[in-house]
Amino acid sequence: MKLKRIALALGALSLLSSAYAQEATKPAADPQTPAVATPDTKNPAAPVAGANSFTESQAKERIEGKGYSDITALMKGEDGIWSGSAKKDGKPVNVKLDYQGNITDAAQ
Repeated sequence: MKLKRIALALGALSLLSSAYAQEATKPAADPQTPAVATPDTKNPAAPVAGANSFTESQAKERIEGKGYSDITALMKGEDGIWSGSAKKDGKPVNVKLDYQGNITDAAQ
């Protein structure tokens, strides 16, 4: 009897999580949206200023996860945006990470 309840509960959770995952992948269009739910979405107004809870190591890890290397001089500004220097495809860039997790770059 307990096993049946557990199986039903797990089945319900899997349905809810898959429905949520489909809803969470829509790209953000409003610069005032809350934190981005998935790393595959990007706010078109990025980088967005706001209270940033990423630590320096978390910011660096997230930036590296998007294919950047040699990240240096990473600092969080008063606007909450992490900024630093990095390389992308072997080319030097200035990289930024906002509180939503959006990563932008510009050539140095």
